[in-house]
Amino acid sequence: MGRSNTLSFLRLPETARIALPVMAATGGSARSTVAHLLADELAAAADTVVLDLAPRLTSPWSAWSGGTEAAGLAALPHDQPLTRGAVRGAAAVRRAAESDWHVVTDGREWHAAPLRLPAEPAAWYQLAAAGGWQAVVADTAHPMAHDVLAARCSGSPSLTRAWYDLPFALPVLCAQATADSVQVLQQAVMVMHAEGLPLHRTVVVLAATADGRPPAAVRAAATMFSAHAAAVVHLPHDADIRAGGLQGRPGRIRTRTRQAARELANAVLAAAREAFGDPLPDAPQPAPLPAVAVPAVAVPAVAVPAV
Repeated sequence: MGRSNTLSFLRLPETARIALPVMAATGGSARSTVAHLLADELAAAADTVVLDLAPRLTSPWSAWSGGTEAAGLAALPHDQPLTRGAVRGAAAVRRAAESDWHVVTDGREWHAAPLRLPAEPAAWYQLAAAGGWQAVVADTAHPMAHDVLAARCSGSPSLTRAWYDLPFALPVLCAQATADSVQVLQQAVMVMHAEGLPLHRTVVVLAATADGRPPAAVRAAATMFSAHAAAVVHLPHDADIRAGGLQGRPGRIRTRTRQAARELANAVLAAAREAFGDPLPDAPQPAPLPAVAVPAVAVPAVAVPAV
């Protein structure tokens, strides 16, 4: 880990964009924590946003982003044109040690009616592209292992593959550093390997549940993951995060946790350069649709962004 932490961050080119879906085979895999820590570090290298895909009452992002004036996902109707200003205005701001970043989540009260959010990764990617963000961290909610296997048996597309198919995608797979959790992730990785998903641009994060050396089963699983993935990062146990969550000040995150987060960010950027070249190629940009003719008495239509 020491060598990775000495790497200096290089900013992404202004025309580049990377997609970072943070996925897990089961719940309780530290997925949201990993997404938060990754965004904290990537903000120094790129204009960064976290997209919260989980249902509101199962997501921690509303609490983590409390105290902002952002309107959230409810201010972004799917059937109306959106401007860059409207998209960025709906995002909450998170303060980081080196640079701020954004979160697009549903921050309404618990009793508000659930929003009808798209499942397709392309829709979320387009939203981030319209907002002009360079590093798009998606905190996903679907069970990755079941998703891939069900798609393989039915012949239908899976959300996991759709995330991999996004332009310049670098998935991050999470599991707790326990024998049961890594076994489930191993099964998922084997299915993904059988399906030909590009694991070589994937980073695996194993989150410790206690201090001390990882169990033997976890160390063996890490060796297996290293043979397929671009990198394996061990996230240490952080009692402050466990006790108080991530709504507190950045200074409450322990130094060794910061070091692991920096290692993760460096691993992702290194995988991007290895997979796509250095410097990164230009990303697809939203383009306006052709103007639609309307009666003279009507308000002119605003073009809808499209990748």
